[in-house]
Amino acid sequence: MKQSEILDNIRLRTRVEQLNPMQERMARIATRGTYTLLAPTGSGKTLAFAIPLLKSIYPAAGHVQAVVIAPSRELVLQIAEVIRPLATGLKTVAFYGGHSMQEETASLAVTPDIIVATPGRLLDHLKRGQIDLGAVSTLVLDEYDKALELGFADEMKRVCKRLTGLRLVILTSATPLAALPDYLPASRPETIDFSDSDTPRRRMQVVRVESPSRDKLTTLSDLLHSLSNGRVIVFANHRESVERIYDYLKKEGLPVGIYHGGLDQNDRENAIVQLANNSTPILISTDLGARGLDIPELSAVIHYHMPVSPEAWTHRNGRTARQNAEGDIYVITADGEDIPYYITTDRDYAPTRRSADPIRSDTSTLYFNVGKKEKISKGDIVGFLIAKGGLTAAEIGTITLRDHAALVGVPRAKARSLVDTLARERIKNTRAKISLL
Repeated sequence: MKQSEILDNIRLRTRVEQLNPMQERMARIATRGTYTLLAPTGSGKTLAFAIPLLKSIYPAAGHVQAVVIAPSRELVLQIAEVIRPLATGLKTVAFYGGHSMQEETASLAVTPDIIVATPGRLLDHLKRGQIDLGAVSTLVLDEYDKALELGFADEMKRVCKRLTGLRLVILTSATPLAALPDYLPASRPETIDFSDSDTPRRRMQVVRVESPSRDKLTTLSDLLHSLSNGRVIVFANHRESVERIYDYLKKEGLPVGIYHGGLDQNDRENAIVQLANNSTPILISTDLGARGLDIPELSAVIHYHMPVSPEAWTHRNGRTARQNAEGDIYVITADGEDIPYYITTDRDYAPTRRSADPIRSDTSTLYFNVGKKEKISKGDIVGFLIAKGGLTAAEIGTITLRDHAALVGVPRAKARSLVDTLARERIKNTRAKISLL
């Protein structure tokens, strides 16, 4: 693709008005060579590597031209959503565990130009002989440091050995790499370091909140009741703790969601949608939620438990102060608790449990059991809710469209009556089951 076309698509099809310095720098790299991009979470690196990736692709090539490997399903979906609107005239597919293998295989009936995948699922397709990556010229290993941490080194190596025609390789990492992996071409290696340039830490206030007891639940509740309205993630170190915190805050009447690896993929994806559309603006999460999630305008991060490493501290905090926004980091400490060396605070705060504009949910999420595969579009849903549900366009929030489902933010005060009203109606001559998520 021509760079002018890519930049026009960014301007017209995304919320990005102007590239940041890192994205501008990546737009200038050659489409040959091996590059390591060091950048913090939330700095816009997906768009940064998407520009040279798309520059390296030719329309109607008839074979897979680019592969992006990412360590989590959530990150795969996020990357694909960034690339698709920019890659006009090109086919982008996403492969990841928990997704229907049958549907992924069907998507290969017309050869894609770009594949975004987790390492294991991509290797599975290769073993089945369903894709040929011999002509791939561009490879991106996104969050390579996280992939190594999660034990994907062998799978990535086995996939990369099939990529015999590489010309452009980009690795992204939040932390410096000891060395390039030996299974990648080392032609003209270059490190592009934006790890300290306008980092989110410069726009963060790190606040210490002391808990009078070892059990921090009361202090956490007091803090959440003291904050101004916005989206918040509370991080804990164990699934059991996340469940316990979630149950406690729910009984307290706070609008909370839950996110950890013990939930199935649908429940995890639904939790992120409900956070993003403000149905549950407080999310309780393990470190699984520290990377690979596209969550706009997160106002605060709360560390209920201390992060176990400097990397965990960095990536948790990277959920806020994203894309030049500001954000607050709260660290809840108990008497006698060791504070790791990598945590420094700017000030102390004693929660008042009073807020002039408290965290609240004005939105509910409607669930439709029809989606893209039933030929339903976002426009169809908007028209249906206006014509049959009596909503105005301004009352319709974020619409998330999946293969066989759609999730829509609507005013909480009207949600239950909408479900009753719409139960009798058809959308595009299709009877859809509509419920509150």
